[in-house]
Amino acid sequence: MNVNIVEAISQIAKERNVDRSALSEILETIFLTLIKRKYGTTDNFDVFVNIDNGAVEIYQMKTIVEKVTDPVTEISLEDAIEVEPDLELGDEYIEIVDPISFGRRLITTAKQTLNQKIREAEKEVLFDEFKDRIGEIIVGDIRQINREEVLISVENMEVSLPRSEQIYNERYHRGDTIRAVIKEVTKTNRGPEVIVSRTDPQFLVRLFEIEVPEIYDGIIEIKKVSRFPGDRAKVAVFSNDKRIDAVGACVGLKGVRIQAIVKELNNEKIDVINWSGEPEIYISRALSPAKPVNIQMNTEEMTATAIVGDDQISLAIGKGGQNRQLASRLTGYEITIISESDWMEGFSEEEKLYLTDIPELSGTIVEKLTASGFETAEEILEDDGKALLEVKGIGSKTVEKILAILNTYYEEESENDAE
Repeated sequence: MNVNIVEAISQIAKERNVDRSALSEILETIFLTLIKRKYGTTDNFDVFVNIDNGAVEIYQMKTIVEKVTDPVTEISLEDAIEVEPDLELGDEYIEIVDPISFGRRLITTAKQTLNQKIREAEKEVLFDEFKDRIGEIIVGDIRQINREEVLISVENMEVSLPRSEQIYNERYHRGDTIRAVIKEVTKTNRGPEVIVSRTDPQFLVRLFEIEVPEIYDGIIEIKKVSRFPGDRAKVAVFSNDKRIDAVGACVGLKGVRIQAIVKELNNEKIDVINWSGEPEIYISRALSPAKPVNIQMNTEEMTATAIVGDDQISLAIGKGGQNRQLASRLTGYEITIISESDWMEGFSEEEKLYLTDIPELSGTIVEKLTASGFETAEEILEDDGKALLEVKGIGSKTVEKILAILNTYYEEESENDAE
């Protein structure tokens, strides 16, 4: 039996990543179980396992008595002194138990239990190992592909890449080498389940760390990442060294660094921008490649309106609204895009002074003016009131009066604005 145990432990030490102290505990537990089955108790037994040489020693403590009533816990003086002549009644006698005495059936059970316990220990070791590696990139070979997931062989472990964590426009083939980030590790009845992802923003962060040494070294920080996996992503970076251009370092000479990441992500387009603590500047950069002419902020409600040139409206919004959505996620502000012409039209509309809003003009005059097509003061002032002379029932003196009221009103408004 000991020879078999030595071989088993030797094989385990070579091939399986199970802690030696855990192995020792497993073996002790197994033999205590055998002892319990054979003798009905373990109270007067000790088991010692030497992992270094695989030896298992079992000791049974018995009390020396004149007449034995319980052979499990007692031994006669006559039998005891045959081994140790100096022993007396009442002394403790230690008997070495040969594992072979347990019988073939119990030994077979012990082997089966040993293998089962080792598998359980291996699973525990794997769980502890992988749970500490969440956020780390793994490299493995695709073993199986089905509708719900891709199974990847990694370091003698099978990990799962669920459909929800796959880049939608990628095609996987059995035997291909693949990279992904460890996203989640859970315990199941079958052992540890490791979920990996290629769509998680952390995957993109780790790829940047691999390709850009300045990020790995902490010189450049990735402040925020937002992605539409397989289509487009935005990455906000910041340099802790003013001498180093964060965006330039990430892109690399002739774009070699960023292209390596783009290729890994199935040609996902990546915008790298400089992070800023000023929300207005940050939002403006986040909308790249569009260049807003103005940003209207509401910091309390975390909303912003970006005014862009008419020729850049599609750039700012992006395909399917992706550019705007990515910028919103990146900055934390809900961004609305509006063209410069629409903004100016809306702005002008707000600034218009309607005749009905001027109390100094009598109702009769307002009715005559609106009946002739005049609605705002601007329409009258744009030609110094000459068009009013064509209005029936309004003479030159009335025109002068209307102009005086309108000009006075504008002067007062200007003074109020200045205050």
